[in-house]
Amino acid sequence: MPNWGQVMFQDAASSVMFQLISFHDHALLVLTLVLTVVGYALLALMANKHVNRYIVEAQTIETVWTILPALILLVLALPSLRILYITDEVSQPSITVKTIGHQWYWSYEYTDFMNVEMDSYMTPTSDLMPGDYRLLEVDNRMVVPMRLEIRMLITATDVIHSWTVPALGVKVDAVPGRLNQIGFTTTQPGIFYGQCSEICGANHSFMPIAVEAINTKSFMNWVSNFNQ
Repeated sequence: MPNWGQVMFQDAASSVMFQLISFHDHALLVLTLVLTVVGYALLALMANKHVNRYIVEAQTIETVWTILPALILLVLALPSLRILYITDEVSQPSITVKTIGHQWYWSYEYTDFMNVEMDSYMTPTSDLMPGDYRLLEVDNRMVVPMRLEIRMLITATDVIHSWTVPALGVKVDAVPGRLNQIGFTTTQPGIFYGQCSEICGANHSFMPIAVEAINTKSFMNWVSNFNQ
């Protein structure tokens, strides 16, 4: 969960999000170095009153300021492409969950089990319990086992939605008539909140997402007792 006055990302709850945060820090470090060098060059240029009228060409410095930016772009592009392919890869999922975006709530279907499906609506403010989060709590959380790969199949029935959970590094559009896929693995137990990140209508702000990660034994007990 984010905190008041928080500037950085939420704590990572998946390996993909951990790598995204690491790449963000890496890119900021490179950006800081570039801005420092450019800023120093500008200040030195403005403060320096010396002129050498015999210098007409400077092949060395032109070579340096052509090759150096290309190397910096490679340093940024290579890890970025690696993470891009990692986020798109779904290798051997243990469980498949289909989520459907509606105006304005989410439906979940556990396709590996019989009759395990539910609708997830935002809990009204008047029904919140002490300690619940306003505009983020739902009546039916999406329950998944921790440390197992989960495959999400995401679509919508009416307009474009976006299934987004920042702590898991997941953000996928739910498009009517199209089935998008993404995989994630939670590294720890907990409840991870998100919201629809596509402006989908009047109640866009009121269709939150709550993912509850529990151990495998508790998950199987939850599935067994789902329809009882």
